[in-house]
Amino acid sequence: MIANNESQIAFGYELRKAQEEKESKEVVDALAGSTVAICGLGGLGSNIAMMLSRAGVGRLILTDFDTVNITNLHRQFYKISQLDMKKAWALSDNLAEIAPLTRLELHDEKISPDRIKELLTDADVICEAFDNAEQKAMLVGTVLEVFPDTDLVAASGMAGTGDANDIITRQISEHFYLCGDFHTDVGKADSLLPSRVMVCAAHQAHKIIQLLIHKKAAANN
Repeated sequence: MIANNESQIAFGYELRKAQEEKESKEVVDALAGSTVAICGLGGLGSNIAMMLSRAGVGRLILTDFDTVNITNLHRQFYKISQLDMKKAWALSDNLAEIAPLTRLELHDEKISPDRIKELLTDADVICEAFDNAEQKAMLVGTVLEVFPDTDLVAASGMAGTGDANDIITRQISEHFYLCGDFHTDVGKADSLLPSRVMVCAAHQAHKIIQLLIHKKAAANN
């Protein structure tokens, strides 16, 4: 196992070098030196984590209390062999295979308002990726109050069979961004398709990457 880990890490540096050939070293360094907290590791969160780790984000704080379920497997970044595993642990295994340099902090718990300050205080950007509307509202409200100067990227509306181009990213306030079509509720829509969920997840991941790069550039000026 130690030899395998060393091999993965060595390959991780090869990946980073290859990335620098396609992107500027400034962009690669900005992402590698950043921390993102993802709350919820389902269809949104697991795919956001996959995209951020592939992009080279250096550290991810991953929080979810749930297990991998067959009814959700079609739209989440998990495998059949991981059914019934805790999502945080299953996702960490998958991310280690594709981005071995990304450091992972795992929390197997249902996040509550009194834990948000402790769990998310180190994050450069906080990502809301819950399915439950009440959890979404709780996290957004608490983060805006407790971390008013931390960028928050949340989602609203990605269910149904509507046009993927209806999913957009809006800036709600100075540090609050919302991705989705803003009307197709998961509980009311006729379907929850992997393609539309992943479009929304990509919007969230891309906005996070933009924020991290701009934050680093501003700090250097």
